[in-house]
This record gives sequence, structure tokens and C-alpha cells, in this order.
Amino acid sequence: MPAPSARPDDRPVLQVGATGHLGQLVLANLVSRGKRVRALVRPGSDASNFPKTVEVVRGDLLDPASLRGVADGVSAVVTSAIGYSERRKGDSLRTDHEGNRNLVDEARRAGVPRFVLLSILQCDQAPDVPHFWAKKETEDYLGQHGVPFVSLRPGAFLYAPQGPYGQMIRQGIENGQVFGMTPEGVRITYIAPTEVARAIGLAVDEPRALGQKIDLGSDRPLSGPEYAALIGRVLGRPVQMAPPQGGRAGNDDMMAMFRFFQTGKYVADTRRQAELFGPVPSVEAAARDMLRGLGLLPGH
Repeated sequence: MPAPSARPDDRPVLQVGATGHLGQLVLANLVSRGKRVRALVRPGSDASNFPKTVEVVRGDLLDPASLRGVADGVSAVVTSAIGYSERRKGDSLRTDHEGNRNLVDEARRAGVPRFVLLSILQCDQAPDVPHFWAKKETEDYLGQHGVPFVSLRPGAFLYAPQGPYGQMIRQGIENGQVFGMTPEGVRITYIAPTEVARAIGLAVDEPRALGQKIDLGSDRPLSGPEYAALIGRVLGRPVQMAPPQGGRAGNDDMMAMFRFFQTGKYVADTRRQAELFGPVPSVEAAARDMLRGLGLLPGH
């Protein structure tokens, strides 16, 4: 089980990426654990649903001048910010490269004692997947510039996306199909975003995590057909694997990721996760979280 830190630290945690799906889960986790949170939010992003205790500061990772002072006096920086998902018009991998370097530079200037980076499982094994490699380069940059860091490397998220993509996933499952990403015999790691958020929150204080690159996952990896069978068992009706879709048409980054999945390397070693953050949850629990989020199971 996680060891408590030597003493409570009442300085704020600087959170970057708090308006995203995972970021909102991280914010809720930090607040529920009594943490003071200073959230860095881009101009134009809506932070009106944040708890009133959260201090909102405006800035942009691609504008170094706007970051000056945001990390002063914090106990840790936590970032789940990404640009490769193109969630907002104008987003790009510049955030994952240049933006992350700018944030590291500000953390170094402020003497931040801990930088918790949301990375990606096996990012250092995937030079052909641009957004994976960007995480590896950020880990390297942190080390090269002497910023104390924790890198958390989760597997593939099982979550219920909003908007048309979420509707497509729901409709597919209702029609007895899920999108599998690997064939029989090739397994990858899945994880619930709630578990990732929990690990991020614990990593802020866990003394043994400092300096570590930590895989995050569920209790076992699954092939595409095994994943489809799992969804069927949880729902109580047959579900088959549909062919991989490869992301949006023309998205070379996502296509490269799917090719990497076929190598069988995208599997977490969860032993360190268990040592630092407690029992590793089952992949069934992750599937139930996703299906509840899609409105396909009671309880959400």
C-alpha cells in the first residue's frame, strides 16, 4: 500500500490540463484529498465548473511569457495537457514538444520539487509514433535539466468519449461490435482513466515515486477478441470484434500507434504500480466504468 509522505505539504499543486476529460478527474481527486490546486487554464477555456477553492491562472504552454510565475511556491506540477488530440481548434503536437519544454523550464526556474508527467506506456520503444515519442523526449528533457520528476505511463484508456465518437462506440456495442486493436494472440494493456487520475493524485506525495518511470495498467492485457469477449461478459450478451478503424482518415499519428500495438510491446509491468499505489484493479472494472459512462450499464 502507498506510504504516507513524511509531513503534509499545504502548498498548492499546479495542475495543467484540468479542463480535459482526464484533467477533470485529476482535479476532483486532488480536491477530494484536501489539496490546494492552482489550475493553469488557457485564455478562452471554460473553468466555470471548477470547485470554488481552485485558483485559476491564465496562460498558454506555447507562450513562455504567460507562464512566468505560475509555478512559484507550489509543491508539485501535474500535467496531463496534450495537443495531439486536437480537442481545440489550432491544437497540435507543438504542445507536446515545445509546450512541455516551456513548462519544464518554468518549473526549473521556480525550483519546483516535483513534476508529475502523464506519459504513455512504452513511449521510449515507439520512435515512429509521434505523440508517444514526444512523451519520451519530455522525460529526457526533465532529466537533462535536473527537474525532479515522476513519469506515469498508462496503457490504452477505456473511457466513454463525449460527442459523435462516443455515440459511434455506443452504437457499435448496441449492435454487438467493439473496435478491437489487435488480433488473437497480440495483447495490449487497458486502464480506466479514474485509475490513472488516482495514481496521479498519489504520485504528488508518494516519496518512493520520485525519479521513477512507472507503468500503469489493469490486472492483465487483452487481445482484440479477448477484449470483445470481456465486454460481452460484462454486458451479458454476445459482442464481436470489428476491424480496427485506425483513427480519423489521414491521421498518420494514430495509424502509427495502431501499427505499434501489433508489435505486442504495449504491455505494462504493473509490479511497481502495485507497490506504490496499491492493488492493481481488474480490467473488468475498467470495462464497467466505460460502459456506465456510455449509459449501457446501470449506475451512471
